[in-house]
Amino acid sequence: MSSKESCRNELRTAIRQLSDRCLYSAAKWAAEQLVGIEQDPAKFTPSHTRFQRGSSSIRRRFRTNEIASTPIAGVSYVSTPVLEEDEAIDGDFYLLAKSYFDCREYRRAAHVLRDQSGKKAVFLRCYALYLAGEKRKEEEMIELEGPLGKSDAVNRELVYLERELSTLRKNGTADPFGLYLYGLVLKEKGSENLARTVLVESVNSYPWNWNAWTELQSLCTTIDVLNSLNLSNHWMKDFFLANAYQELRMHNESLAKYEYLQGTFSFSSYIQAQIAKAQYSLREFEQVEVIFEDLLRNDPYRVEDMDMYSNVLYAKECFSTLSYLAHRVFSTDKYRPESCCIIGNYYSLKGQHEKSVVYFRRALKLNKNYLSAWTLMGHEFVEMKNTPAAVDAYRRAVDISPCDYRAWYGLGQAYEMMAMPYYALHYFRKSVFLQPNDSRLWIAMAQCYETDQLQMREEAIKCYKRAANCNDTEAIALHQLAKLSKELKRSEEAAFYYKKDLERMEAEEREGPNMVEALLFLATYYKSQKRFEEAEIYCTRLLDYTGPEKETAKSLLRGMRKVQSGFPSMDIEHLPP
Repeated sequence: MSSKESCRNELRTAIRQLSDRCLYSAAKWAAEQLVGIEQDPAKFTPSHTRFQRGSSSIRRRFRTNEIASTPIAGVSYVSTPVLEEDEAIDGDFYLLAKSYFDCREYRRAAHVLRDQSGKKAVFLRCYALYLAGEKRKEEEMIELEGPLGKSDAVNRELVYLERELSTLRKNGTADPFGLYLYGLVLKEKGSENLARTVLVESVNSYPWNWNAWTELQSLCTTIDVLNSLNLSNHWMKDFFLANAYQELRMHNESLAKYEYLQGTFSFSSYIQAQIAKAQYSLREFEQVEVIFEDLLRNDPYRVEDMDMYSNVLYAKECFSTLSYLAHRVFSTDKYRPESCCIIGNYYSLKGQHEKSVVYFRRALKLNKNYLSAWTLMGHEFVEMKNTPAAVDAYRRAVDISPCDYRAWYGLGQAYEMMAMPYYALHYFRKSVFLQPNDSRLWIAMAQCYETDQLQMREEAIKCYKRAANCNDTEAIALHQLAKLSKELKRSEEAAFYYKKDLERMEAEEREGPNMVEALLFLATYYKSQKRFEEAEIYCTRLLDYTGPEKETAKSLLRGMRKVQSGFPSMDIEHLPP
């Protein structure tokens, strides 16, 4: 059996097992990967072609070389045996409990299964209790503090679930799904080391539960922790590592893994979206835009990950495309957090910041831990000059994810607005540690060093140099380096940076005060160095302007011509006695 056919059969079985246990998001993920496997051309049908056609161009565009679909030599991909089902024991009760579960009547579902001892029934009973506790916790948060306030509400079922699932694990009667739930409970209670151990046991015994992999990934906060995991060699491990590398900001390693996986899962929309996410982190917006356009062409009702696409359109100020996307997600599913963030971005680009905040708040009512909404809402409060609200929003974002560089950067901006540069500097440092290749962060930190309270120009120069090496698209760093060098009387360095800045402005066909400043300095500098030909070139260009710089250029030209024509200097020492 070929590797592709093997993956296909495993996923078909897993989808049924996951759906049967009400793990619908994991079943959906598995189904998307199933359809993402390239079909045998002999078995192509019009429906297969229709779904898979749109993804092929992305694969061709972003794969650097052809990758084999079979595992590399020397790596054995274990195949996990099919789980034993216990439907004969408690099938009828299970079907009733599952019906209640699907209707979100979790306690009722758990009550039906109270006397059932099969592994499936035990898992669904515990899972129903867990979700009932989560539902009650959310209700208490709304009742006590409101959806945007902090609350001490907890899931009251965790203590009981931990005790029962711990006993099952010790007795060796916990199945992989029970271990997944036990790991989830331990994570909620803060026992991260044991949670990691239990989740590794779960994915090693049943690798197709993407929910378990996702929870395990959230506990891998460093590369050392990730490397310490004792994981079996299964193709699902590659999906996990690609996702983990991305969260650890190892974007090139992540892209390499996804390119490898595309050898088998050529048409996976999940992989394409993850590649777009990595490219977004690397600020390669053109490529991100192409990927999302292809995804939407292939799956026009997709809402998942589209908020990232809206961020790209916002950054590029593509108003009409963002407007179209906002209307599309509004008509598809307006009560998804992603939809609310897209509409919030749309209003923000229009300058309607109050309306934008309304939609970000709505996203947070739907999912209080939706990181992007907290960060974007903080940006809107900064625009509205409401710094206390901005600080609160950014702090909520870093509470959810301490690795979100945008929230740390936002906190730095907010404290800078409040004229507290030492605090601002602290947060800017955190942001550049997490995203060292973003020129905007280095520029913000440099500007903080330049403030009247700090006046640390040498440090500012170091930051501007880093920014200049990080593809400074706004061309701020070179100009600031030239100005600081000039202020510090480092004429040679200033001339070097002004010249580089001038070359860049010429290449981009930009005019403005920065060009005048560069021309004026270079003309004066080269005159002082007695390099009259070069100085004359810059002076001649200044004659095209109408301001005072034109008169300065004329004066410089007269002075140079005097010296060149042999007129004696007016130095008192050279006058005859």
